[in-house]
Amino acid sequence: MPSDVFVPQAAIACGTEPRAVFDRYCRRLIGLARFHLGGRLRRKVDPEDVVQSAFKSLLLRYGGATLPQEGWEGLWGLLTLITIRKCADRAHYHEADCRDLHREAGSASLWRVAADRDPTPEEAVVLAETVEELLSGLRGDERTIVELSLQGYSTQEISEQIGRAERTVRRLREQVRKQLEK
Repeated sequence: MPSDVFVPQAAIACGTEPRAVFDRYCRRLIGLARFHLGGRLRRKVDPEDVVQSAFKSLLLRYGGATLPQEGWEGLWGLLTLITIRKCADRAHYHEADCRDLHREAGSASLWRVAADRDPTPEEAVVLAETVEELLSGLRGDERTIVELSLQGYSTQEISEQIGRAERTVRRLREQVRKQLEK
């Protein structure tokens, strides 16, 4: 966890420094959040963000006030409750109809199907003509670098094939990208 994390001053009520409270509970709270978020939701919500939000809520609610005198167990219970509720709120948010995770998973499989299929002959011709038109305005090395990049060669492989430094290959590739954007 980052060192610039804020911890509520209310933790002093337990007779310790705020950083000690954070260090004592942080890992367990992250594990708790990870458990309550589940697999799909964890791709959208970072458990560490939930824990940060729980500590922030504790700070906003209690600030510099003293917590009830239950000690560490009381503070743990309060942070646990806040963290679980934060997880439930995030789940509710991401499971709303407009953001339904199940629907997203279905649409992702449609993209995979579209990406897996081969182009039709007409699509292949249009693509070849478009690429040729874009490459026609490039000079020797630029054209070679773009052609090899489109074929899937890495920067290192291209630099070895054309006998130029990798930095030059990256620079020329960037110049071509800027030309094409114009």
